[in-house]
Amino acid sequence: MQDYQENNHQTDIGASIRNGREIILQAFNWESHKHDWWTNLESKVPDIAKSGFSSAWLPPATHSFAPEGYLPQNIYSLNSKYGSEHLLKGLLQKMKQCKVRPMADIVINHRIGTTRGHGGMYNRYDGIPLSWDEHAVTSCTGGLGNRSTGDNFTGVPNIDHSQPFVRKDITAWLQWLRDTVGFQDFRFDFARGYAAKYVKEYIEGAKPIFSVGEYWDSCTYNGHGLDYNQDSHRQRIINWIDGTGQLSTAFDFTTKGILQEAVKGQLWRLRDPQGKPPGVIGLWPSRAVTFLDNHDTGSTQAHWPFPSNHIMEGYAYILTHPGIPSVFYDHLYDWGDSIHGQIVKLIHIRKQKDIHSRSSIRILEAQPNLYSAIIGEKVCMKIGDSSWCPDGREWTLATSGHRYAIWHK
Repeated sequence: MQDYQENNHQTDIGASIRNGREIILQAFNWESHKHDWWTNLESKVPDIAKSGFSSAWLPPATHSFAPEGYLPQNIYSLNSKYGSEHLLKGLLQKMKQCKVRPMADIVINHRIGTTRGHGGMYNRYDGIPLSWDEHAVTSCTGGLGNRSTGDNFTGVPNIDHSQPFVRKDITAWLQWLRDTVGFQDFRFDFARGYAAKYVKEYIEGAKPIFSVGEYWDSCTYNGHGLDYNQDSHRQRIINWIDGTGQLSTAFDFTTKGILQEAVKGQLWRLRDPQGKPPGVIGLWPSRAVTFLDNHDTGSTQAHWPFPSNHIMEGYAYILTHPGIPSVFYDHLYDWGDSIHGQIVKLIHIRKQKDIHSRSSIRILEAQPNLYSAIIGEKVCMKIGDSSWCPDGREWTLATSGHRYAIWHK
């Protein structure tokens, strides 16, 4: 991959992906806007750093029509329901001191207009920075632009990324977030809504250290539940990553979908027909961000939640396996000290034994109530009800909990 140099950061876009040692915290949930969030997070930054996170994904920090931040309007205003610009700057400064990179939530598929234009719709952006007209909005969502290059986010104006003026303005805004505000990483919201080639252009223009896209579509289900084979699902995510010029990672929704069924006594699901992990981590682990829940799937929205009594089995899996693990705020900070301690212990084992996104994996068992694997030849793990331990005296028990155990050499 080409190296990209930038004068003030000397940022090489591909470096963090090649390194493969990122560990991400999603540092909010759906209700966070009610809780003086920038101040709350600032007090937790030392613990986030000590726990071993390299990056913390923050909620959308710019002005939004909805309090959660996902209906952006005046995107150059840093006053949001999460707190004022002043408080945000304080948080970012604290993160810099503690060497945790702030990840911005980039919501550029759709934007709420300020005034009515073509067809009586709110599809003009008069009176605020980036004062676009109706040509910035796709024709399929009431604007005068071209048809969308992806799926529609219904009910609001969708931005037409095929317009050169739109891309120029978005790139300038992303550069502002990166260079002036101080966000270092990007998370692309609703990445299905516009062509992946535009994400490539935005990453090349703004040069975040690390990027991840939310390419979320449905797994394949049959009359009895989840299909065993989810190759078409993970292939669509892989195609999106390819479309970004391999510059972005993507959330591994395939692993989430399979893992949350597997832990209910169907652990055979965790080995694909080739003997590899069945999610994106089985095919392209250096671009797969694994997770159990986020503000949509879990939290108070609970669109597709991980079974709560199996959370630690889930973390025992993603925090020992290849890929780039991401931990959800609620699990780390709202589920009690014991869960916090167990998650942090798993992170420390990962770091101590240098498990990274491309670590080798040998799956030893994948039975209904037992899954075990050796990762990087240094860590061995099992989840499930069945009792099991690895052969050989070189293995020492590193940690264990309800339905999981980890050994290392």
